[in-house]
Parts: sequence; C-alpha cells; structure tokens
Amino acid sequence: MKTYLRISPKDNVAVALAPLPSGTAVELDGLSLILKDEIPQGHKFALTDIPEGSQIIKYGYPIGLATENIPCGSWVHTHNIRTGLGDLLTYTYDRQVTELSPTPERFFRGFRRPDGKVGVRNELWIIPTVGCVNNVATAIERRARDLVAGTVEAVAAFPHPYGCSQMGEDQENTRRILADLISHPNAGGVLVLGLGCENSNIDVLKEYIGTYDPRRVKFLVCQDSDDEIEDALELLRDLAAYAGTFQREPVSCSELVIGMKCGGSDGLSGITANPTVGAFSDLLISKGGTTILTEVPEMFGAETQLMDRCENEELFTQTVDLINDFKQYFKSHGQTIYENPSPGNKRGGISTLEDKSMGCTQKSGTAPVSGVLAYGEQVHEKGLNLLSAPGNDLVASTALAASGAHIVLFTTGRGTPFASPVPTIKISTNNRLNEKKNNWIDFNCGTLVEGGTLDKLRDRFFDYVISVASGEQVKSEKAGFHDMAIFKQGVTL
Repeated sequence: MKTYLRISPKDNVAVALAPLPSGTAVELDGLSLILKDEIPQGHKFALTDIPEGSQIIKYGYPIGLATENIPCGSWVHTHNIRTGLGDLLTYTYDRQVTELSPTPERFFRGFRRPDGKVGVRNELWIIPTVGCVNNVATAIERRARDLVAGTVEAVAAFPHPYGCSQMGEDQENTRRILADLISHPNAGGVLVLGLGCENSNIDVLKEYIGTYDPRRVKFLVCQDSDDEIEDALELLRDLAAYAGTFQREPVSCSELVIGMKCGGSDGLSGITANPTVGAFSDLLISKGGTTILTEVPEMFGAETQLMDRCENEELFTQTVDLINDFKQYFKSHGQTIYENPSPGNKRGGISTLEDKSMGCTQKSGTAPVSGVLAYGEQVHEKGLNLLSAPGNDLVASTALAASGAHIVLFTTGRGTPFASPVPTIKISTNNRLNEKKNNWIDFNCGTLVEGGTLDKLRDRFFDYVISVASGEQVKSEKAGFHDMAIFKQGVTL
C-alpha cells in the first residue's frame, strides 16, 4: 500500500495517504527526503525547500502562498500557507475542450411518466407552500405510511420555513424550487399543502407549476378545510391509486440526470472519491447522460479549468457570470469571499480554498461544459452542467434535485447522515470513515489508495448507481430520511 502520493509531477508537495511519523524516509519520483514533522493522513508535506511568498503547487496548480520559509520534509498546512486568491477577476477564454467518445448503451429500470419524463423512484410527496403548515405535513406523512404498497415506495413530507414574508428574488426562488419539486418525476403523486393567506399560496404557485396532470398533483388549502388531515389522507389515497399504476421498465442511461456534491471534505477527497465521481460523470456522459456540478463558492480558485472546458464563448461568459455573481453576493453582504475551508476541512488536511476547490472540481471529470444553470432552473442540455447554488450541503443538494437530478452523489471525508428530495449516495474518501459510519456510507472509495485502479473503481461505482436508479435504497432512504432546504437570499418581513 502506498503511504504518500505526488498528484502531479509539477507539485512541490505530496499528500500522506496514511499517518506518517516524523523521521519517515520518503522516496518519490527520484527525490529522497526525511520528514521533519508528523504528517496526518490527508495532509501535505514539502518535497523541496519552499521560500516565503512562493506558490504551493498541488494538482499541478497553485493552492496558496507560503507565509514563511518551509524546509523540505516539513508539514504544509494553515500555519504556513495562505490563499493567493483575489476578489472579482477578469478572465480570458482559452478553449481546451476534449470531446468524449461514445460508449455502449446501458439501461436501468425506471418509471416512465406520461409527459415523457423518467423517475428512479415512485413516491408520494407532500409539499407545503409555507412553513406554517409544516407540522400538518409531517402529521399527514405519519398517517399515510400505510399507502406504501405495491409500486408506491415511500410517502415523504418536505417541510421548510419559507413561502411568506419574502420579497423580490428571494420569494421567486422559493416559488421556483417548490414548483420544480412538484414536477419532479421521482414523485408518482404530489399533494401541495397550502395555508391560504400566504404570499406563495396555491393559486400563485400554480402559475409557476404550469401545466400539470390532476391525477398526479392535488391541492389542499388548510384554511378552507374542516379537517385538513382527513381531507389530505383522502387525496393521498387517490394519488396512491394513480401512482400504483406505474411499473419499472428498462430505460436508457441517456435519460439519467445525476447531481454531484461534496461535503465534510478531507485531504483524500480530491484523490479518491472526487476523481471516481469525475470518472463516473465522464462515463455517463459518454452514454448520452447528464450530470450537474454545483456549490459555486467551492469552484473559486479552480474556475478557470471549468471556463476553459466550456463548449463555446457564450457558455464561457455564463460561467464567468456564475463565479463573479456569487462573489458579488458575498461582497454585498459584507462577507469575506474566501472564508473557507471549514474547521472540519482543515482537520482533514485542506489548507486553503484553492486546495478545496481543486479537489472539489475533480468531480466534473474531463467532459466539456455544455450548460450553465441559474438557481432553480431545470436542466435542458445533455452532458456536464454547472448550477448556481451555495456550498451548504442541504441547500445545494435540494438545488440539484430541483434542477432535475434523479440522484445526488455526495462525497465526504468526515461523514453526514442528511438526505435530500432524491436518493443521496454517500461516498467515503477513506476506509476509516466507511468502517466507523457504515450506517451512513453507501460506497467506499478509500480502497483506491490500496493499489486499485480508478477505472475498475469507476466501473464498480457505475454499476452501483445503476442499481440505485433501479430501486436499491441508499442508507438515508432506509433510515426514512427526506430533507430539503431553500436558498435564503433576502430580508424577512
């Protein structure tokens, strides 16, 4: 088993794949050195003397600047490195697009809807228009669990605190996300639960939903009902009868839409799990499928790699706006753009935002960028798409689902039990997490440091995703978890 790795020949640091004691002799790419410090797993050490003010190179790109002279063999982390990033930047399009060669078609077993969409689940969803009816929604969910039978796979309520006392774009965001979820094909039936006096009431929300099938979507205004729970259960019984008519059937992987997200990252994220997801993304796209990458603040420092992969200059300009608009969002609230990585990231070996972003964008693979999406916008281009959403795990994963993702791939070095509106596959970056939190983790990429190949792990992971798309439950589904969170951007009245 390798215990350390130089990711790129250009790098002046290597990463410990296992804890390395001080005094360890390192032989790497013709270099010989002795470690001057203990190096925790996932952390970096210098392969040469690095003078103060010089760039720290990892993944073949700068991830920060040395704040002091760093001797060869020394630990490189937050105590001697700082970000080298600035605020708003000017970018130049340097097109570097590599087209993927088509690969043989694969199939999963999904639910074909009358409107042509495909779902990987056949669930009943209860979506409140406003936070005032959250408890009613969860009470209805509890009472309706006996409707899970036949091909109806779950009943899930999605409480949230919004839908009223909002203004402008903030209110528009809530309405778009709710409408997106109401139309999501993973739901065989949807009950929209309103209060009656809220800003985003049912009549208003219908304008955002557009054309809908009354057999699949039903509405209840609680203020108009004598007993909203009993009335809701009656509507859900009708929805269950309709949803129960759907059966799984073979569907081409070209119709799969997969969201990609990471959280609780560590120093192995960009070495094991994220490259595996990137290789998966390339393979799915080569079969005609679609992937969506989000968490824009964690593209900062690696954004030019994505910009140069844009298929055309229009997409390049949209990606520049995606990045700079999010930076302006930070500045308009008086916040530091680069207040990242998190304490957990740092403990795992990530030192700067550039370090985090370089690892994060490994999930995008090598495919060209074919689409750029606003928050709440549904995907309409095959291939790799970039989505405007923050780094927050629940908000970003909900945004992926709202944009049309059937499944979210979530890589993590520290673990998390959360779910999203769609199956959320938790992918560990290291073996220790997989062993400790096996009740959270669905797939382990920590084995990659033990001598396996990325191609073999990718193929095994692809097979696993197909099984999830065909009905195999992930750990959070087995626990009965369904979560959602909306991006709050404005004032509350």
